[in-house]
Amino acid sequence: MQPLSKGRYRARLAATPDDLRASQRLRWLAFVARTGQADDGQALDADALDDDCHHMLIEEAATGALVCSYRFLPLADGSQIARSYSAQFYDLEALGRFEGPMVEMGRFCLHPDCRDPQVIRVAWAALTRFVEETGVEMLFGCSSFIGCEPETHAEAFAMLKERHLAPRRWWPRVKAPKVFRFARALRLRQPDPKQAMAMMPPLLRSYLAMGGWVSDHAVVDPVLKTMHVFTGVEIRAIPPARRRLLNAMLDQPA
Repeated sequence: MQPLSKGRYRARLAATPDDLRASQRLRWLAFVARTGQADDGQALDADALDDDCHHMLIEEAATGALVCSYRFLPLADGSQIARSYSAQFYDLEALGRFEGPMVEMGRFCLHPDCRDPQVIRVAWAALTRFVEETGVEMLFGCSSFIGCEPETHAEAFAMLKERHLAPRRWWPRVKAPKVFRFARALRLRQPDPKQAMAMMPPLLRSYLAMGGWVSDHAVVDPVLKTMHVFTGVEIRAIPPARRRLLNAMLDQPA
């Protein structure tokens, strides 16, 4: 895939060990540093799955400074879903029957000092290009809420319960030892839509805008101090208006 340049930013695939190390360093700053762990300036967030994934880097075009990164794992179809990161935490037997190409998106992170919403747009535009070029039919991954206290995220969880649960044919079931079954616990709670959407993580908001759906429970990660929900998007179900916006990003001049 060729680099994608839009305004101040450039998206490209990692091509060298130094590129991967830069992404792993950014991941550590985004996911681990906020938990209070000491930093010697060399700490990385890395795991065995990195070797199987493509890594997308979004940089400031003028300086080369890395402001966002994510990794993605292409799968031929659902029969390979056990290879995914998500399969460690969710029973994905139902999705094992998905017949088309899939991509797991993970480790999406922004530099802690980055506040420009254009960065996320460029990140999605780059992934959209990959999807279009390779014929991917489903995106999936884990969307994280910062903090392990369910009440902190109750309004958002109530909204997910009310409007965005997975179709029964793809239902992710419980596998992790510690979960919060929000669809059950909040079954009587009616969310305030405006407040709920304000509390959604930016990545999850993007998934939902594309017609995405989630598991009925959140996995609690006490190490990273997060709660995450399984999230899926069937490409053919993306609303036409949203698809036009994504494609427009690809058509805009650099």
